[in-house]
Amino acid sequence: SAARQVTFSKRRRGLFKKAEELSVLCDADVALIVFSSTDKLSQFASS
Repeated sequence: SAARQVTFSKRRRGLFKKAEELSVLCDADVALIVFSSTDKLSQFASS
């Protein structure tokens, strides 16, 4: 549903932000891979 997709997008954005913060605060390499319910891939890498 549309509401579910909106929630997923907001959570994904928040996760990527937290991953970036973790990378900066801990001076660490961070990678995050997320698949949506429609199998769309989203990824984040700090390096």
